Amino acid sequence: MPIVTIQVTKEGSGPGRSSVTAEEKAALIAGVSQLLLDVLQKPLDSTFVVIEEVDLENWGWGGLPVTEFRKRRSSR
Repeated sequence: MPIVTIQVTKEGSGPGRSSVTAEEKAALIAGVSQLLLDVLQKPLDSTFVVIEEVDLENWGWGGLPVTEFRKRRSSR
């Protein structure tokens, strides 16, 4: 029984969105499940997919909170 965890940032997938939409989550679940079926022959009904949304302030990059990292990167 495969268990797949997908982590996405809680920024949404486009302007004005604060999170991934229910439709996008459904597509991720379907796509990952199908991939495991195609590659590992794992039945769809035995594959579990967990989507975790990570708040922007809860991750960093390059030794900095991500908002600071992006600010410095954009000013180059």
